[in-house]
Amino acid sequence: MKAILMTASGDPDVLTLKEIPQPSINSPTAILVKLKAAGINPIDTKLRQRGTFYPDEMPAVLGCDGAGIVEAIGSEVTRFQPGDEVYFCAGGLGKTETGNYAEYAVVEEHRVALKPTTLSFPEAAAAPLVLITAWEALYDRARLTPGQTVLIHGGAGGVGHVAVQLAKLKGAKVCTTVGSTDKARLARQFGADEPILYKQTDFVQSVLDWTDGQGVDVAFDTVGGQTFFDTCGAVKVYGDLVTILQPDQTIGNLKVARTRNLRLSLELMLTPALMGLKEGQIHQMSILEQCATFIDEGKLTLHLSQTFPLEEAVAAHKALETGSNTGKIALTIA
Repeated sequence: MKAILMTASGDPDVLTLKEIPQPSINSPTAILVKLKAAGINPIDTKLRQRGTFYPDEMPAVLGCDGAGIVEAIGSEVTRFQPGDEVYFCAGGLGKTETGNYAEYAVVEEHRVALKPTTLSFPEAAAAPLVLITAWEALYDRARLTPGQTVLIHGGAGGVGHVAVQLAKLKGAKVCTTVGSTDKARLARQFGADEPILYKQTDFVQSVLDWTDGQGVDVAFDTVGGQTFFDTCGAVKVYGDLVTILQPDQTIGNLKVARTRNLRLSLELMLTPALMGLKEGQIHQMSILEQCATFIDEGKLTLHLSQTFPLEEAVAAHKALETGSNTGKIALTIA
């Protein structure tokens, strides 16, 4: 089968289109999916730059997110039949015979959900990782409840645009940082109540003004760096701050967070995959099932800004690394 191989760590040019053996069903509960599209996420570019989680198993096929059609099933598979259209977040971290920048993937059935019928394959492939990340951050880590106020950084971005919608579905009021007036309009389309142009204004002061000086109940940091530390001052006393990046103690400290008695949470949706936690993987699959319902009911949308054919994975990585994208990018697979 055709696949994009990462032959070494480095710039996007280490990604090469190759013919490799097609993976085969290796357990009675696995399914073979003929991939129609693969999502591209920042984790893909980070693994490409610094190396995968399994350096001894190079070369590797990247891509955690996939969508396609079930072609064959293991003898004990009960949830799927050949012909089913599915989407999932599994593989792509460097382990041999995994990854979705390819024509086929083998995945355990407990990690797979039926694709939302109203999404195209590229849209569906772009969805799983960001859906799971935003859901776990807001619902599982921060325990968001109706009526709360939320700050979401990057509300027009991949994770951010989904997080805005999930927060609104929970009945929260949402402010979000964006980098331009066009992104502010897009964030409002996703339901944001108060877009904040962070390049033109102090977002902390804007949040305090918006909340009558109290700060938000919940903040979701998708940016990291100095933004994480600055955000501590925008969260109310005894509030929640969730980040998907590791705080860098060399550029800031937690004095403000401690003074305000914040509950800090680190969100890494890859934990169930990296640690082999089946219950966690099943929970993530159930998130995809619930989000598929929301999508098909018109309550949740996925913004796909660009697609590239599989053989143009290098260009897709370069596009993501510009940092100016809205929504998501996906590879299409013939």
